[in-house]
Amino acid sequence: MAPQSTIQRVIMTSLLSTILRTRTSSAFLAPLTSPRYAILPPSLSSIKLFSTTERETLEQSIATKGNEIRDLKAGGISKEELAPHISQLLELKASLEKIDNPNAATATESKQVVESNTKQGGGGSKHKATKKEDDEPLSINELRTSRLAKASSMRMAGVEPYAYTYDRTHTASELLALYDSKLEPGEEDASNAIAFGEGENRDVMVAGRIMMRRVFGKLAFYALQDESGMIQLQFDKKRLGEIDGDSFKNLKAWTDTGDIIGSSGTIRRTDKGELTLYVKEWTMLTKSALPLPDKFHGLADISKRYRNRHLDLIVNPSVRDTFYKRAKITSSLRRQLDNKGFLEIETPVLHTQPGGAEAKPFETYHNTMDMDLTLRIATELHLKRLVIGGFPKVYEVGRIFRNEGISTRHNPEFTSVELYQAYADYNDMMDLTEELVCGMADEVCDSMIIPYGDHTISLERPWRRVTMHDIVKEEMPDFEFDLLDPSTLDAAKAAAAKAGVPDVHKLTTVGYVLNACFEELCEPKLIQPTFVIDYPVEVSPLSKPHRSKAGMVERFELFATGREMANSFSELTDPVDQRERFEAQAAKKDAGDEEACGVDEEFLSALEQGMPPTGGLGIGIDRLVMLLTNSPSIRDVIAFPLLKPDV
Repeated sequence: MAPQSTIQRVIMTSLLSTILRTRTSSAFLAPLTSPRYAILPPSLSSIKLFSTTERETLEQSIATKGNEIRDLKAGGISKEELAPHISQLLELKASLEKIDNPNAATATESKQVVESNTKQGGGGSKHKATKKEDDEPLSINELRTSRLAKASSMRMAGVEPYAYTYDRTHTASELLALYDSKLEPGEEDASNAIAFGEGENRDVMVAGRIMMRRVFGKLAFYALQDESGMIQLQFDKKRLGEIDGDSFKNLKAWTDTGDIIGSSGTIRRTDKGELTLYVKEWTMLTKSALPLPDKFHGLADISKRYRNRHLDLIVNPSVRDTFYKRAKITSSLRRQLDNKGFLEIETPVLHTQPGGAEAKPFETYHNTMDMDLTLRIATELHLKRLVIGGFPKVYEVGRIFRNEGISTRHNPEFTSVELYQAYADYNDMMDLTEELVCGMADEVCDSMIIPYGDHTISLERPWRRVTMHDIVKEEMPDFEFDLLDPSTLDAAKAAAAKAGVPDVHKLTTVGYVLNACFEELCEPKLIQPTFVIDYPVEVSPLSKPHRSKAGMVERFELFATGREMANSFSELTDPVDQRERFEAQAAKKDAGDEEACGVDEEFLSALEQGMPPTGGLGIGIDRLVMLLTNSPSIRDVIAFPLLKPDV
């Protein structure tokens, strides 16, 4: 009779064990379940025990084998004697997986290596060949199956692969700092006196993710990464065996890169001088079911990095550093404003009337209230109502939503801070902007001179201040047109078109032409921090008229690296003037301008109660983080940017 497969043998053995258990001693059954037996006696192999499907037979065999293992464990069987039974159970489960997923070979089979003899050129040679042809790498499903099998194996051995807690004593960076310039190569801090102080004699305990494994016989080195950095772990079979004789064997059998483990031991330097935790005991904290991407090729595609940000953070320390700095930047901003007496008060995200900016909103609907709503495009109008209500210094760091295009500097949802200060104007806001930005830079940068792409940016104060008209004249020396004289419009459009400004024929006032010339000719060249001040009234519907320049308003925008960073007004407090500007915006909206806003009667009603002279400021947090972290795209500084579905 031809030898049967191991799976067949295990199935038959498990079922026979059930039948014979009540009539036969475990001593008799042991030979039947021994790995040495590759076939069953013909008299037994021909018995048809059940007329069921193969899947049902496997399920019954798995249940039977599981019961047998529980009985053996209850009887005090050793780990060594139990191991073959656990292996048989895993083989049964793998066979069931093959039935459920016939197109995917199990990881056990694909990694099996067999010795075979081949003849080449008349000579014989012995080589290793795998079940997978041409050394084809394992698929994700195969790797997942293998890793989950290891988790099952741990549970069978009484070890929980998903721990509840771990009492670590240090992070990697703390140990590197404590032992900086201490210990000679090959020297060990056997009592961890440097880590804890003299007389403590405690084990150092660290926890983190395995990023690399190197196993050399009875010695292994792992690279362990936590939130602060990386530290090396050294495992020695003899040292681990002092606490658990199977510890080193289990380490090799159960762990993979990506697993989260805890380790305790003493600190030493290797002969090559690398600080290392010399492990006495290790603990599986979380068994990773999926492998990490290849360090050099696995996350090369930028869209995959954004879509799988959790992996991006694991394998790219620079990305983690960017979001660490982002948190520090927003924390610094809030701290500075709080110290100046500002209060942060949250305002609604759902609006009945979009306002506070020129932008196309996202639309939604509230079922119970039967209301059409939009997501906010700014926090401005509600914060101003708080000023009217008696809060002289208010701000909000919040999420803004605009249904607009996507680029390296635009995302449909982004973060801004808007703040309003009573009895201040746009000059006060310029001073405050410099102070806030430099304070945030001081939190995360080594100096006020920072790199950005191919440029070196100086944040040292004071920053340049220039009117929009003057900076346009630097590019177009002949731009001398009266903003209030409609007769100069055609000449202004002709001059702008000659300078290469697109679509000027659509513009209806000299103010719009001036703004278009600035955006096309000047804005991309503003690399160093620059306040561009005094804007045409047409493009600033919420700003107070300039106190000395007709047709202009008291407004500034801060530019750096060729993009807008902040926007500020001496806020409009005249309710009649505000209504006229809202109505002009509403007319544009009725004419088809999707970014124009309507008339906000609730805000106008509040404004008629009287708002004190107020300076307002808005800063784009994402773009500022881009500048302070040298990030080329806004998606690099938003943890989970909006992406199209991965088809």
